[in-house]
Amino acid sequence: MPGVIAVWTGEDLATEWQGSLPCAWPVTEDIRMPTHWPVARGEVRHVGEAVAVVVAETRAQAKDAAEAVSVAYEDLPVVVDAEEALREGAPLVHADLGTNQCYTWTLSAGDVDRVFSEAPVVVKERYYHPRLIPNAIEPRGAIAVPVPAQGEFTLYSATQIPHILKTALTAFTMANMPESKLRVIAPDVGGGFGSKLNVYAEEAMVLAAARRTGRPVKWVEERQENYLSTIQGRDVYQDVELAATEEGKLLGVRAHLVADMGAYLQLVTPGIPLLGAFLYHGVYTPEAYDFRCTGVFTNKPPTDAYRGAGRPEATYAIERAMDALARRVGKDPAEIRRMNFMPPFTEPTDVVSGLKYDSGDYAKQLDRALELVGYDQLRKEQAERRARGDVKQLGIGLSTYIEMCGLAPSQVLSALRYAAGGWDAATIRCLPTGKVVVVTGTSPHGQGHVTTWSQIVADELGVPVEDVEVLHGDTAVSPLGMDTYGSRSLAVGGVALHFAAQKVIAKARRIAAHELEVAEEDLDYEAGRFTVRGAPDRARTIPEIAFSAWTAHDLPPDTEPGLEATHVYDPGNFTFPSGAHVCVVEVDTETGATEIVRYVAVDDCGNVINPMIVEGQVHGGITQGIAEALFEEGLYDDHGNLRTGGMTEYLVPAAADVPSYELDRTVTPSSTNPLGVKGIGEAGTIAAPPAVINAVVDALSHLGVTDVGKPATPERVWRAIQQAKGGGA
Repeated sequence: MPGVIAVWTGEDLATEWQGSLPCAWPVTEDIRMPTHWPVARGEVRHVGEAVAVVVAETRAQAKDAAEAVSVAYEDLPVVVDAEEALREGAPLVHADLGTNQCYTWTLSAGDVDRVFSEAPVVVKERYYHPRLIPNAIEPRGAIAVPVPAQGEFTLYSATQIPHILKTALTAFTMANMPESKLRVIAPDVGGGFGSKLNVYAEEAMVLAAARRTGRPVKWVEERQENYLSTIQGRDVYQDVELAATEEGKLLGVRAHLVADMGAYLQLVTPGIPLLGAFLYHGVYTPEAYDFRCTGVFTNKPPTDAYRGAGRPEATYAIERAMDALARRVGKDPAEIRRMNFMPPFTEPTDVVSGLKYDSGDYAKQLDRALELVGYDQLRKEQAERRARGDVKQLGIGLSTYIEMCGLAPSQVLSALRYAAGGWDAATIRCLPTGKVVVVTGTSPHGQGHVTTWSQIVADELGVPVEDVEVLHGDTAVSPLGMDTYGSRSLAVGGVALHFAAQKVIAKARRIAAHELEVAEEDLDYEAGRFTVRGAPDRARTIPEIAFSAWTAHDLPPDTEPGLEATHVYDPGNFTFPSGAHVCVVEVDTETGATEIVRYVAVDDCGNVINPMIVEGQVHGGITQGIAEALFEEGLYDDHGNLRTGGMTEYLVPAAADVPSYELDRTVTPSSTNPLGVKGIGEAGTIAAPPAVINAVVDALSHLGVTDVGKPATPERVWRAIQQAKGGGA
């Protein structure tokens, strides 16, 4: 066809691969890990899996030619539900594995069986988290540029993880491509939310095509391809049990999960449900804890990290179940939480699941949120509406969440069988002209790292913010890094930057003391300026010292020229942001329509570097959480075809669908790092779904409604009302 350069099948490209697309998190020793070729060979296991590659001169020519590819398929039996896939006789996604069970992972603490057998009250709940399909502003894209004379390649990719992508592709997937010959550049990336935290087939394909043709090769995803082939999120069944006293004091928590892996294991697919494994007791203090997760293969695209990654599931389970416990013992949802909160603490504190939370004051957050929303008055208004029998009923939903951020430390990740480390790196170069260059191992895609990193350096080195340039996302410029995901950037990469600044200051102090002919301990330092104690007019600034270090005319003995430093930081613990969110809804009992009329969020992300960025992250996170609660649901038919393949079927909220958020903060500095920071990027997405659904259920509880599944669409809410009335809808 016109413009076509090459067409290859999976068999044609077999020599390009040394192995499968990588999975970096084999969570158990006996995990089943199927081979995942970038282009299918012999068998296709989900709609959206690539079966051929067409390279043409233009995008239009390539699309026309791709439509002309004819594939002879033999139908195979399909299984699309994780629980069905575990049943005897279910179709096997990978026949060679002999089962659809990928793994079972367990965690237990305390005398669980005794606690539950002796508890006066046991609450059992079942929740399902539908599949979510990421919708970044920009879909994915990749360009591979070969330099045949040197045998080198530059891969431009809309990725969150340029450093990990470089190592993973060359170590596991691409044949005969040394890591030293691949440069990965992540340009301005238009959103990711975890969906670009991966090593994708298309990135391997463009490299293979560029190597075979000797020409640059570009692939840019269209929105429909995004729905079919980008990783998806959630798709988890949860059976949750709480053991408690008659007064509602929490004694034990059980959580048993069945998690849909999809057809293959992408980079961290198996570990995503386990990121919440330690958090199903939330901010409360049971004495016994039991968690079990079974990962299951189905004929759907792989699941993987999506904003919150395991933490939204854990928070949803415990916060919904706490409301159920409140109903069971006849207490207000706020009261049941207060009586079970951990007491305030400022140092690392053990919790029943085995973690050490860094700091927190959970009652303070809830009290502030209830004060802002006017909780007592809302309860009065709710009672009045119920007494009048209003069509629109008021509901108030609470969510007091905690999350585990700053993916680290490396030794802990090793114990969890995670292939990579939790460290990150930063370099500061003070140029002789007074400007400062920062090289960071984090790779932003909308989080505002350039602004925040510039503020940290400007504050510590006493230079103007506009004099700081931040370089990122290029493995040739920034060779050390572990990239951006899991709200780790500030708590790991930002802290690495702080330590690099301290190294710069230490060297500058040595040079300043030499030039001023005083001992180092006789110098005071503030905002980039060293002064002699008792003689403040005798001073040197960081830019002045940078120039002296560059000329190297008069440096202290054994001092290298130049003023720069690198620090690689491996945290000693995770960080644990927390907060209290309150959602107020009106539910139309005749139509099932839900309107959020107020949303109050009080978050604690430790010390704040830039308040505006924090608020922006919270706004976006809450919106995604509301979307999960009321709008989004990826649906497949019995043959494995996606029924929600576009924004006309897969709903995402517009600005008019969400309220203006009312935000506030408390501050308990993290005890993990010297900046006292915790992370905020995923907080809203973790907190919002249970707050919204608890509000919907609360609005209808007087009618006998105790549960509404996600998303709480008007039809689903209406049916819940009819069933509660005995209508059997």
